[in-house]
Amino acid sequence: MAECIFCKIARKEIPAKIVYEDRQVVAFDDINAQAPVHTLVIPKSHFATFNDVGAEEEALLGHMMLVATRVARDKGLHDKGYRLVANCLESAGQSVFHIHLHLLGGRRFAWPPG
Repeated sequence: MAECIFCKIARKEIPAKIVYEDRQVVAFDDINAQAPVHTLVIPKSHFATFNDVGAEEEALLGHMMLVATRVARDKGLHDKGYRLVANCLESAGQSVFHIHLHLLGGRRFAWPPG
């Protein structure tokens, strides 16, 4: 999907503060941060929602989680705690239709969310 903002970030057509990148994923700081640390982990492949990801992408999804925990460690959150969030569809809060994980930390979070 050529017009997806996250695809453009992954292709470096739009600038972003990238904190991690490999051949499968990119992690970058969210420009609309909801916490002192708010980093997004996206696959370079486009999937609009988690409903569009099949079993053949199991390794990619696991890799996204491992990258999120690595970035959390790099940002000093591994001892303090952090939250990983994945939204699917508008009613759950998804506003960019390219799957992504939110890594949030640096403050106390309430439960239940939302």
